[in-house]
Amino acid sequence: MHGLEVTVLLGIAILVGTLLAPRLRLATPLVLLVLGLLLGFVPALRDVELPPETVLLLFLPVMLFWESLTTSLRSIRRDFRYIAPMSTLLVVASAFAVAGLATLLGLPWEASLILGAAVAPPDATAVAALGRLLPQRTFMKLKAESLTNDGTALVIYAIAVSLAVGGHVSGWTITWTVLVSYIGGAAAGVLGAVFGWLVLRRLQATLPINLTLLLVPFVSFLLAELVGASGVLAVVVAGLIIAWISPRVTTAASRRQAEAMWPFGVFVLNGALFVLIGLEVQLVVHEISPSEIWSLVLASVAVWAALLVVRYVFQLLSAPFTHPAPGTSFALRNRMRVVSTFAGFRGAVSLAIAMSVPLTTNAGAPLPGRSEIVFVTAGVIVLGLVIQGPLLPALIRWARYPRDTTTQDECDLIERAISGAAVAALDDLAAEHGISDEVRDRTRRDTYEMLELANARSIARQRAAMEADAADLQAVAGTGPLADEPDAGIPGPGAVVPDAGGPGVGAGVGADAAGFELEMLAVSTDIDVTQRSPLVKHEEHTRLKLALLDRKREVLLRLRSERVVDDLVVRRVQGRLDLEEVRLRGIEAFD
Repeated sequence: MHGLEVTVLLGIAILVGTLLAPRLRLATPLVLLVLGLLLGFVPALRDVELPPETVLLLFLPVMLFWESLTTSLRSIRRDFRYIAPMSTLLVVASAFAVAGLATLLGLPWEASLILGAAVAPPDATAVAALGRLLPQRTFMKLKAESLTNDGTALVIYAIAVSLAVGGHVSGWTITWTVLVSYIGGAAAGVLGAVFGWLVLRRLQATLPINLTLLLVPFVSFLLAELVGASGVLAVVVAGLIIAWISPRVTTAASRRQAEAMWPFGVFVLNGALFVLIGLEVQLVVHEISPSEIWSLVLASVAVWAALLVVRYVFQLLSAPFTHPAPGTSFALRNRMRVVSTFAGFRGAVSLAIAMSVPLTTNAGAPLPGRSEIVFVTAGVIVLGLVIQGPLLPALIRWARYPRDTTTQDECDLIERAISGAAVAALDDLAAEHGISDEVRDRTRRDTYEMLELANARSIARQRAAMEADAADLQAVAGTGPLADEPDAGIPGPGAVVPDAGGPGVGAGVGADAAGFELEMLAVSTDIDVTQRSPLVKHEEHTRLKLALLDRKREVLLRLRSERVVDDLVVRRVQGRLDLEEVRLRGIEAFD
């Protein structure tokens, strides 16, 4: 079957899966996997295979780079004591536990180790899609772990593949591979980010900026591959650096375009990967005798259960070396460990590793156990989607996490800080940009209203949180809910104050002289300042608002640099400021 036909079928499958998943109340990746299995019943489609390395090089850089861009650096620094062992030691323990189990089930040791490397790391994309019900800090810990553990898994994978194809591996070789993978991967990520910074700081147009951003993960991956380092780690490091510097080297329009482009591209790639794995499983099933299929199904269940057990036991053993939040009871910490265990989903990375296993050894013979690796990996992913996905919301409710208002508190803090800074700088900016008193005063009213609204929302939200806590306490004590009270009204923005300075225009103006005077008033830029034309006032208002936005961004980035607020909260507020700038400048300015 030709490439164009396959591309169209993949697109249709992704579209159908996206439409069906909400109706069936199933995870979209699961529906796409099933559609791939159904497509595999078509004999012509069963022969569709991408070259093994293409899967790893085409899909992972884009998906991991986007997840890195939307990860909090502050969370990584704060929870590094948790993230470091979970992304290294746990991956090694999981890989070897699975390898030992698979060997007992009859798979060759080399293939078992490849399988362990494939299923050991939880996937950042899957965690991001299925774990958003978690409290923000827990979610960020899982996501950071999922981003950084891929490098460890791929080191194990490289060693296992070298053994499987007939290469020689020694203790020195393993040590050198680990060092080069981590140090070289981090260095390649830094160089890739430097490349992006050098190009981005010279660009202003939207499309070239986003094309440069698209190149950064592939350049980083390529640099890592050239020195035999971890391309995945290089992409993650580059993404974290670009996320930090991008507000200063990109424009509002380019960021708005990227916010729409990257999630869409990642969704399409992720969807295509799940459809392709469905096709691959069909091919594998037809190559395996029926008597072996049930044993592989049981092996998939055993491997999936082993991963859960290893993850829970590892967290239990590492508990003495972590510092829980103050006031966290032992029972709550144990419930949190259970939730974290079931929140470790496998997804695109495991699929990419399984599908990138070489087809033959160095001698040209078929690689033993490749079909089993693909089947069991797909089975583990399906079990995670079918069991862990629906079970996770119930587990989160059972865990009874303390109410986490950190994100909203920081949003309120930012809104008050940047609005207050805008009010304080208004007079100086108006004088600097030659703004008339009328426009300045109107802008001052708008800015004060935004500040008052931010304060009112913060007070109302704090009151609602206090009332919710009191209701929870009464419910626990068995005294019933609080008596109904009228909701606290949140004052909305004040009514728009009409501009009284402009002349009224009657309905009966029809003389040529009057029409000429109105036209002159509308377009002239050199008439008396007390009767400035609407065009001039609009231009002044736009210029002043843009200057205020620049001042707000300065305060926003300073709060981030001082670690007062989280990176993701800054990103959310920055998105709102970018939308306002695009509205002020007009979309035509960026076309």
